[in-house]
Amino acid sequence: MGQAVTSATVEHFLNEDNRRRLADGEYYICLSEDCRVAYYCSDPPAIFEQNDINPPIWFKKDAAPKYICYCNKITEQQIMDAVTDQGAKTLKDIMRLTGAMQNANCEINNPLGVCCGPVIRQTIDKALNKSGQ
Repeated sequence: MGQAVTSATVEHFLNEDNRRRLADGEYYICLSEDCRVAYYCSDPPAIFEQNDINPPIWFKKDAAPKYICYCNKITEQQIMDAVTDQGAKTLKDIMRLTGAMQNANCEINNPLGVCCGPVIRQTIDKALNKSGQ
């Protein structure tokens, strides 16, 4: 299962050796947590695995660091800490406390090619549920 992404997003994440393999086509990001495939294209056929990209995709198994906001290199743990240690409850709180979503260029910097706001919101909810709030 996959989600369409631009070739510009894929190019940004590919390590230097693999950028030469990038061709024009419709690319997708593999949404399976356990799958080694990061990006793929059916025409022309191309598969880029986790070890072909840098930094890792946050939702993939064993991703480290686990960035949620790639534009500002804010990790899931930093967001969780802002909620549990500093009382953050909203997206604005996270932006103020961590610097997330500043200087955004999500189409290129986020492996999904979209804004990280919804994932930050999910991470806030996860932290609030974990802390019983």
